[in-house]
Amino acid sequence: MFAKKSLGQNFLKSKAALRAMVAAAKIDTSEKGTIVLEIGPGKGVLTEALIQTGARVVAVEKDDRLIAVLQEKFQKEITNNQLQIIHGDALEFDPSTFSADYKIVANIPYYITGQFFKHYLTAENQPKSIVVMVQKEVAHRIVARDEKESLLSLSVKCYGTPIYVMTVQKKYFSPEPKIDSAIIAVENISRDFFNVILENKFFDVIKAGFAHKRKVLISNLETITPREKLKNVFQKLNISEKIRAEDITLNDWKNILKELQ
Repeated sequence: MFAKKSLGQNFLKSKAALRAMVAAAKIDTSEKGTIVLEIGPGKGVLTEALIQTGARVVAVEKDDRLIAVLQEKFQKEITNNQLQIIHGDALEFDPSTFSADYKIVANIPYYITGQFFKHYLTAENQPKSIVVMVQKEVAHRIVARDEKESLLSLSVKCYGTPIYVMTVQKKYFSPEPKIDSAIIAVENISRDFFNVILENKFFDVIKAGFAHKRKVLISNLETITPREKLKNVFQKLNISEKIRAEDITLNDWKNILKELQ
């Protein structure tokens, strides 16, 4: 079956990568009722590996051509209620339907990476953890390997701890993409970061902070807060007025928000 370019499909064919994704998910079947939400099961290679752990899997697939393939391949597991296949868009799936804790394991179309994280990390019913395949450069950005933060890295880190698991070379996909991929895990997902600051205010401020990359942070934030107030906050927190948004740590952002609130 050919991959649909419009859906960003690249089918994984590396057994080592499959093992790494399953291991990173830390599936403990002794935790009664834990669900694994798989997004983009494709032809079912990762689905099969997840089922072998004994987990209950809910797989959401957008491509209608693959539904029949998956139903035939996993007829026994569907009958035994170990696998549920849902034909739909993962960005519209409502995890509040789960009555138990769940984890996400996903080989998503790369063009929805930002939307994917926003949809599930900000959900009322957050996953316990996420293991996902993304473009290698995006994985580097999320974990801030160059110690430069971004809107994406901060939007993930405020909810959990991103971990770079492994690089997956482009030759291990069919069709072969132009660049390498990587597996990342996001663990310890919660809303604890927002115990003392407002969630929506945090995103308003960091979006303003990154609005113009070449400008220093204080100049970007002037659009939402008077400069004199910002200067006082920066001085109190011992933050340079010449610093750029990418050089501010998550904890610095939290302290700035506390002062602005």
